[in-house]
Amino acid sequence: MPQDPFGWIGTEHERLRAAGLVRALRPRPADSSLTDLAGNDYLGLTRHPEVTEAAAGAARRWGGGATGSRLVTGSTELHARLERELAEFCGFEAALVFSSGYAANLAAVTALSGPADGSALLVCDEGNHASLIDGCRLARAERTIVPHADPEAFAKALAAHDGRALAVTDSVFSVDGDAAPLRALAEACRDNGAALLVDDAHGLGVLGDGGRGALHAAGLAGDADVVATVTLSKSLGSQGGAVLGPARVIEHLVSTARTFIFDTGLAPAAVGAALASLAVLRREPERAARVRAVAAGLHRGVTAAGLTAVRPDAAVVSVRAPSPEAAVRWAADCRAAGLAVGCFRPPSVPDGVSRLRLTARADLSDRRIAEAVGTIVETAPTA
Repeated sequence: MPQDPFGWIGTEHERLRAAGLVRALRPRPADSSLTDLAGNDYLGLTRHPEVTEAAAGAARRWGGGATGSRLVTGSTELHARLERELAEFCGFEAALVFSSGYAANLAAVTALSGPADGSALLVCDEGNHASLIDGCRLARAERTIVPHADPEAFAKALAAHDGRALAVTDSVFSVDGDAAPLRALAEACRDNGAALLVDDAHGLGVLGDGGRGALHAAGLAGDADVVATVTLSKSLGSQGGAVLGPARVIEHLVSTARTFIFDTGLAPAAVGAALASLAVLRREPERAARVRAVAAGLHRGVTAAGLTAVRPDAAVVSVRAPSPEAAVRWAADCRAAGLAVGCFRPPSVPDGVSRLRLTARADLSDRRIAEAVGTIVETAPTA
């Protein structure tokens, strides 16, 4: 009999199960009774009536899908408007919308490493999101991984290279919620003639004046040597991603970025929703400050009870768990008590430390925050 080509999966599954690393999908109902500290709806806009109506209106007018790639039939007037408004809001010259933040990061890293002649260097923070890491792996360039949030390590790697270079970092790291030292990184890049690419997925809507992002807060938005990527699926309550930067960078991506050229355009409903969320944020800039206050309140509550948590720089609060198994049980116990929390464990965490990952929301009341802290503390594992 021929050998089973997928026979190895059973062995691998057992290995993952023994390590407590098996994952499973859990479809959620439309109306859940759980308090949500697991999703990324930072500003509480996903179900905002203006946002949902804008999504429905865009679908009615433009159809259920984009109908093709952006270069064929997938670019609508709505896409162009979102790109203009995103660029203006965040302080950049131009923007380009993608079907996801993941696709935007792959595009930015691979296309901005330059011609595939092997002469470019990519310097990547070891704590970066998987999409940035995958972009570095796909790019035909030399790669150097440097210690987390270490400007001196970036500078040393850049100084040792003679040629094109691109430094790649998250603005706010998704595991612990800590912020990158963006000004110091920009200085290291400029001292060595390198460009800086920043994934601001967790900064947009949370940091900067009225939620304009971490680069805006650092005074780097719109600089000629800085490019940002953002997602529309967190603070803007929609789906999709974008690259923001100098107009010549955006023009280059249109002609060279494979995840732009060969992917179907973002659905009009998602574009409409993102535009509506952006309008709400412009009108209600206090939402950005509120989500930071909620994150700080969650951190104060869990640490006051003796739990170990990283002080949040934005909306993510990371609470340490003693093991992958304990993290899974802890998250399950929280869910049983009416609270949804994130559970991060290897290989999703670069340092091997398992965590509960709490995501703050601007629409949480002080009472809900206190109740959530109480649930987390009461269900905490003892070992």
